[in-house]
Amino acid sequence: MSVSFKTLDLNLLKVFDAVMEERSVLRASQKVALSQSAVSHSLARLREMLEDELFVRTATGMQPTARALTIGPPVRDALRSLEAAVELPTFVPENSTKQFTLAANDFTTMVLASPLLKILGREAPTIDLMIKPVTRIDLAEQIDLGRIDVAIGVFSAPPNRFRSALLFEYDDVLVVGGKRELGQLDKAKLAELPLVVVSFGGEQEGAIGGFISERGLARRSEMYDRAALERALANSDRPPRIAVSLPHFLALPALLADTELAAIVPRPLARMLEQTHAITTCELPYTTTPVEVRLLWHERVENEPSHEWLHDVLRRATEELRRGAS
Repeated sequence: MSVSFKTLDLNLLKVFDAVMEERSVLRASQKVALSQSAVSHSLARLREMLEDELFVRTATGMQPTARALTIGPPVRDALRSLEAAVELPTFVPENSTKQFTLAANDFTTMVLASPLLKILGREAPTIDLMIKPVTRIDLAEQIDLGRIDVAIGVFSAPPNRFRSALLFEYDDVLVVGGKRELGQLDKAKLAELPLVVVSFGGEQEGAIGGFISERGLARRSEMYDRAALERALANSDRPPRIAVSLPHFLALPALLADTELAAIVPRPLARMLEQTHAITTCELPYTTTPVEVRLLWHERVENEPSHEWLHDVLRRATEELRRGAS
């Protein structure tokens, strides 16, 4: 009788593999969750198809024939390959050597890096991170191609193919260098200050309303609430003076030192700069719109264990920022 793989019931091979491993119909039946009679019936069908006894009952258990010993290893390998193909992969952070690629600006990297690396050091010491700038790249394309695992930033109505989750919120404050005392900052005094702001893109790069849009994904480019500033000083004799516009936050402490400049920055960044530089924080004389910093990832990695773990780690790394905003 010739055997055709197209008509072969794979359940018979599962029973065969269980008997090969256990050398017992009883223990094999428990392993594959079948009755002993069902296991015996499956063996009988397979014996007929392969025209071989396969197992011989002895005082020490079911002993495989030469044919069974020959086909046993490739059958087991094939079954394991099928299991790996259809089951969700396991992910063990403490043993993983996976590299994750994140996209973030220098602000979010500065406030997130330390708590994130502490968690990784405790839970996943051999996992590596690659952090790419969220600017100067086609972010949507990079996520679509799988070159970026998760982006961190401020996004407006992401397309349906992306998923997002809130990390933290912030508002704007004013910072000045050294121990300058501005006293009670009112709108008139603010209008006299030469301001430093951070913008990751200008009108020449297609920014509209402070957002740059690529492939349906709009990300925030102006890192201050321009509209709130302009409204606050609309009745002033002087319009707001943007003395310096930077593409990053890194140079701020040096620019503010021993100058009359003042910078509008995210509150979490101001807290960090106060700890590491001679910086004084002042409340703005107007209210800025709270900004949501979110995670963004592609729908294809939804429910993938390693990515779910990464998203959870990033949320835990921003717990202090969430508490600080409440």
